[in-house]
Amino acid sequence: MAIASLAEIRSTRRLIVKIGSALLVERGQPRRSWLATLAEELAQLRAGGTEIIVVSSGAIALGAAKLGLERGGRASLADAQAAASVGQVELARLWADALGAQGLLAAQMLVTLGDLEDRRRYLNAAATLGRLVETGAIPVVNENDSVATEEIRFGDNDRLAARVAQAAGAEAVLLLSDVDGLYDRNPKEPDAALIHRVEGVTPEIIEMASGDSGSGLGSGGMLAKLQAARIAERAGIALAIVNGTHDRPISRALDAGIGTLFVAQGDESARKAWLSGRLAPAGVLTVDAGCTNALERGASLLAAGLTAVEGDFRRGDLVAIHGAKGERLGQGLVEYDAAECRAILGLREDEQAARLGYVPRAAVVHRDHMVRA
Repeated sequence: MAIASLAEIRSTRRLIVKIGSALLVERGQPRRSWLATLAEELAQLRAGGTEIIVVSSGAIALGAAKLGLERGGRASLADAQAAASVGQVELARLWADALGAQGLLAAQMLVTLGDLEDRRRYLNAAATLGRLVETGAIPVVNENDSVATEEIRFGDNDRLAARVAQAAGAEAVLLLSDVDGLYDRNPKEPDAALIHRVEGVTPEIIEMASGDSGSGLGSGGMLAKLQAARIAERAGIALAIVNGTHDRPISRALDAGIGTLFVAQGDESARKAWLSGRLAPAGVLTVDAGCTNALERGASLLAAGLTAVEGDFRRGDLVAIHGAKGERLGQGLVEYDAAECRAILGLREDEQAARLGYVPRAAVVHRDHMVRA
C-alpha cells in the first residue's frame, strides 16, 4: 500500500520500528517503564495484523555502564566493542522481558555492514527475517558492534533500519527520535516549523539537518535519518520520524499526526534497491561532462568518458561515480579492476583491446548495475 499519512502506518503489513539509545537508556540504566508501554503498543500493532521488526540501539550504553567505561563506551573503538559485547546480553534480555510480558516472542539478530552489502549475505538475512516474522516472533536487530570496525560499520541504526526494511520487504520505517521530526531549521530556534510531509529527500532538505545528537549517547543525528529516508524512499518504502520521548510514543504520533513522513518515491527492483542502499564504495570513477550527460539519459559508463580512477577495487566491487566538479552522480558494480580502469581511461572501444590484451567488455559500469544518486 502507498502510505500517504502517519495514521496509515497502522495499516501496514510489515513495519520496522527503530529505537535510539537515549530513549532506551538513561544514566546507564534501562527505562523499563517506558519500554513496557512501547511493547504494549507493538503488541497492539501486531494484533491489528502488522508484522513488527525492531531495530534497537542501546547495547553500548548498557554495557558501558556495567563496565564503568567513560563517555558511554565511545571513548575508543576498543571500548565500544567491549561495551557492546556486555550490553548486547542486557539488551536482548530487556527486549525478551518487555515483549514476553505482552505474550510476544523476541528474536535477536546481529548484523554487520558486510551482511547487507554482500548480495548473498543480504539474501540470507532477508530469508531469516522473513521466516522469523512468519512464525510470529519479533526480530530485534542491532549492528554487531562487538566486531564492527570504523571502516566497515553502519555507524548509526537509522540507516541500518532502512536497509533492514529493504531486506525484510517492509512497507514503512518508524524512527523514534528525541524530536518531533524534521524542522525547517534548528528546532531550538523559537520560529522553527515542523515539516509534516516530504516528497523526496532533495539537497535542500539535507541542508535543513543538524548533525547534532541531542543526548550524546547515540551516533545518528538528523543527517543520518535523512540518509535513511533516502535509502527507504528509493525502494518504495515510507519512513517517518516521530518523537519517542513520550509515553506511548507511537500512538501519540500516529493519532495526532505529529511527525515527519517521507513519502516513498520509487519502486526499484529488488536488486536495484539493494544496490542504491549500499553504503561502502570501494573506489571512485570520475567522468567528463559528455559522459555525465549520457548517464543522465540512462546510458552505461564507458571508458572513453573516464577522467580519473581512485581506489583499489576488483571487478564486481561497488564504486561511486562522480562528475567533473566532484558531484556524486550515482554508484554501480564495476566491470574491471582498478588497474584495468586506469589502463583504458579515456580510450575508445577500438583502442582498449590493445591495452588490455583481450576484447573489452561492453561497459565499465553497465546501466543495469548502476543507480543514480
